Amino acid sequence: MEVSQVRQVKLANFRVERRLELNAWKAFVYNHPQGNIFHTPEMFEVFNRTRGHKPMLWAAMGMDEEVLALLLPVQIRVLNGPFRSLSTRAVVYGNALCSPDVRGTTALELLLKTYNREAKNRLLFTEFRNLFDSRDINSILVENGFEFEDHLNFLINLNQPLDDLWNGLRPNARRNIKKAQRSGLQIEEIQDAREIPSVYHVLKEVYKRIQVPLPDISLFQTAYEILGPQGMLKILVAKLDGAIIGALCLLFFKGIVHYWYTGTLREYTSYRAGDSLVWHSLELGHQNGFHTFDFGGGGKPDEKYGVREFKAKFGGTLVDFGRNICVHGPVRLKISQAGYQLMRRFL
Repeated sequence: MEVSQVRQVKLANFRVERRLELNAWKAFVYNHPQGNIFHTPEMFEVFNRTRGHKPMLWAAMGMDEEVLALLLPVQIRVLNGPFRSLSTRAVVYGNALCSPDVRGTTALELLLKTYNREAKNRLLFTEFRNLFDSRDINSILVENGFEFEDHLNFLINLNQPLDDLWNGLRPNARRNIKKAQRSGLQIEEIQDAREIPSVYHVLKEVYKRIQVPLPDISLFQTAYEILGPQGMLKILVAKLDGAIIGALCLLFFKGIVHYWYTGTLREYTSYRAGDSLVWHSLELGHQNGFHTFDFGGGGKPDEKYGVREFKAKFGGTLVDFGRNICVHGPVRLKISQAGYQLMRRFL
């Protein structure tokens, strides 16, 4: 039997499913060392209720009904109507998951091939935003069209005394936090969904300034409704004289605190609300037994990125887990990129 025929026989031993039994889904994610909050049914439902977002579940099953691989892309569209195909991409928040054996990698290969066939005429591209080192499966991703790109991030070890965390901050970060405290800035956790519009106002002002689309407010409302009661989300606000001047959304799962959406109003820059929000987050994670603070990205290593400089102040370890990107429609993507640059002027 030829190698190609052997490969086909192996692939025939698996099947692709678009739904999973809830307990099997949760168990696979929780028991997998790289399973993270973006793989959970709860986060799937958050995206499912968010305007402009459509999560998809792709799972590869073995003959014994065991989950062997899991892929959870989220389709994100910016425009509707005739421009939908020019403004819809998919993001895999977190790695693709597969069991750490030959069956798992073979199942993942089947999953990627099946997914690519469907995505070809529907999406501009699919981007994997890796939260862990994926070098063990990177060759499979690349073989299936998902090219690797370097992308940095900072991870902070919370399993250390609080004094060591504080001393690990750069002097300018410590000065900024102390200055904010002296100025009367207060960091609080919101306790009522009615505060979310005020939080969203801050985020919207920031994203408008940097000319990056912000997801619809339904993302934050639904996250608060679904994740909040389970301790998987906290929204911190920086207040000055009772007014919200900064906000930070945090995700919590399996010992990791994820830095999610954040922003501070430019006119209050001198109060250093961003530094205070981060420090409060580190304290919060440390006090509640979490082991890692994931800073959510630091840009490409060969490009200047002010956000990376900000995050570097807090003493984390710089890592490069990268991203894997597959372009499904090259021509449509070029048209879309040109249109996006024009659209940014009006955001």
